[in-house]
Amino acid sequence: MTRAGEREIVKAEHANGGAGYILKEALLTGEDQGQHCRMFSRVTIPAGCELGYHEHHGESETYYLLTGKGVYSDNGKEIEAKAGDVFFCDDGNGHGLKNTGDEELSFVALILKK
Repeated sequence: MTRAGEREIVKAEHANGGAGYILKEALLTGEDQGQHCRMFSRVTIPAGCELGYHEHHGESETYYLLTGKGVYSDNGKEIEAKAGDVFFCDDGNGHGLKNTGDEELSFVALILKK
């Protein structure tokens, strides 16, 4: 078990070539992730920042948007994104997310190995 305020938050500048920075808070780490989970984190994108476009190979990634709004890039196709939306990027595909709002955009990210 982990509690809010006790988990490490890591700042990543220009994540995957994106503008500004993101904040990553690992919700599970190490052995707690099991053998098929590479990442289970809360990610925060400040206003005007983005998580740059990137591809996944040998894994998939799911985003569950918690707060804010933005534009999700699904293999280069831009889709409006808002709290409550779920986006799935399958093995061999690419995606990115830009905060276009005035507030933080936050989401849970889950990367599963194939």
